[in-house]
Amino acid sequence: MSDEQNPADSKLTTSKRRWAAEGKFLTGRISRPETERLPPGQHLVKNWPVLDLGQQPVISLDTWRLEVRGLVETPLDFSWTAFQTLEQSTKVSDIHCVTTWSRYDNEWKGVSTRDLLDLAMPKPEANYVMLTSHDGHTTNLPLADFAAEDAILATSWEGRPLTRDHGGPMRLVVPHLYFWKSAKWLRRIDLIPADHAGFWEKNGYHMYGDPWREQRYSDD
Repeated sequence: MSDEQNPADSKLTTSKRRWAAEGKFLTGRISRPETERLPPGQHLVKNWPVLDLGQQPVISLDTWRLEVRGLVETPLDFSWTAFQTLEQSTKVSDIHCVTTWSRYDNEWKGVSTRDLLDLAMPKPEANYVMLTSHDGHTTNLPLADFAAEDAILATSWEGRPLTRDHGGPMRLVVPHLYFWKSAKWLRRIDLIPADHAGFWEKNGYHMYGDPWREQRYSDD
């Protein structure tokens, strides 16, 4: 989907707006991560379900870019070749989708978000990030969560290159939040002073998205 196209009209978007209005999947139960591994209302899967806005962008590695802009001392603009020269990290984490599935022990390889931020050097007034993907999708999260120890800009899953249907060639993974916050097909990271709603957040989803507090939908 090009930047000019509006991702708001897909069947999945319509369904998710309805889910938010109805409070679908909410259990009202609060679990604690120190005593339970599976958040409330979730069920385990062994496969990796695919959900997107109806179109999966075709991204050539020859033209792929990642930009880091906004409140940083050093704006960044990587080609695929340059991105591959950055220090590589491996992380293992569970993931939890707002549509109620969870998958344990996923192995990711890519660039740690902390290593990327070390290069960009956020300014003191930077408190949040806005993530923009090649399909027009945006999502927001606090800078502290983007910089979590296990957060990674992943190019590999389970030892294989990340496939297009799962956000390849590169996606963000922030395991402690619902997985819609882990933007697929990431192309731009903007560091900003205040929080602003992204695509799903404007369509009824929670601004933060903590699985353990069951923050699936907006409180408004």
